[in-house]
Amino acid sequence: MQTSLRNIYSFPSSRWAFNGHIHTIARSLLGDTNQPAVERIEIPTPDNDFLEIDCANISNSSAVVVLFHGLEGSSRRYYIIELMKELVNEGYSVVAVNFRSCGDKMNNRPRFYHSGETKDYETVFSWVQETYSYNKIAAVGFSLGGNALVKSLGEKGQSHPADVSVAISVPYDLRLGSLRLSKGFHRVYEYRFLRTLKKKLALKRYYFPDIPTFDGSTLYEFDDQVTAPVHGFKNADNYYKICSARQFIDKIETPTLLIHSKEDPICPIEAMPVDKINENEFTDYIITNKGGHVGFWSNPNGWINYAIRKFIRDKLRNV
Repeated sequence: MQTSLRNIYSFPSSRWAFNGHIHTIARSLLGDTNQPAVERIEIPTPDNDFLEIDCANISNSSAVVVLFHGLEGSSRRYYIIELMKELVNEGYSVVAVNFRSCGDKMNNRPRFYHSGETKDYETVFSWVQETYSYNKIAAVGFSLGGNALVKSLGEKGQSHPADVSVAISVPYDLRLGSLRLSKGFHRVYEYRFLRTLKKKLALKRYYFPDIPTFDGSTLYEFDDQVTAPVHGFKNADNYYKICSARQFIDKIETPTLLIHSKEDPICPIEAMPVDKINENEFTDYIITNKGGHVGFWSNPNGWINYAIRKFIRDKLRNV
């Protein structure tokens, strides 16, 4: 794709949402959290663990859309629920994934999840292919879930099971985003992430006393002391270097839309590799002036889900 879609999908920001923090926080506090009718299913992983997924199955659906949430999110976050409802209304079946430790149950293994965990994506997509064997597959990832989705797409290239994908508010440079969170007002988000991460770590250590301890105060320190060693990385910088999405863009061979706001307070826009996106015929982007992080409070409501649905619908017609 040679031309950005930003003019076709012009973002009508609400006037009162005057900066990225307002978009991000207001949507988080006021978004729809009433989950539609779903079936909670546990699927096994190759390492004797499990993933919890919520499935909304539509009879005679032409496609199934797989949704991946962000850091310390779940299938019950507003952005997953709102998108799921609209996709179901369009006649798609939907599978919303909970990363390990993010569902109703703590997972069985010492490990958690992280921004570059694509083995669990392989598990999910394999299950989807077996369960919805007659369907086309679309994938949508938000923030951390978008980073791992982009990495998955790049690793698999033309053999990736998704026919189309969308990634929103991706932390293309994990180190840059992590360091941003430890500065100024951004620490509000860091505090929220660390609060639940520390609770999960304490519970894990009850069953696995050898898991590293955490004595820091930033997300970078958590990744350095816990995320990296638990998941086989040397340190935080090594984890960030190996898993950052920007290095996988040029290897994507699935039609992919990347959506980002210039005022994203968590994942800096300067990390987005626009040149690489433009050079890849399979990738395109929308960069909005407003919108925050996974926020995009629009007037009228629902722009972000409209953009996702339209891209998926248009691309699946050609599959």
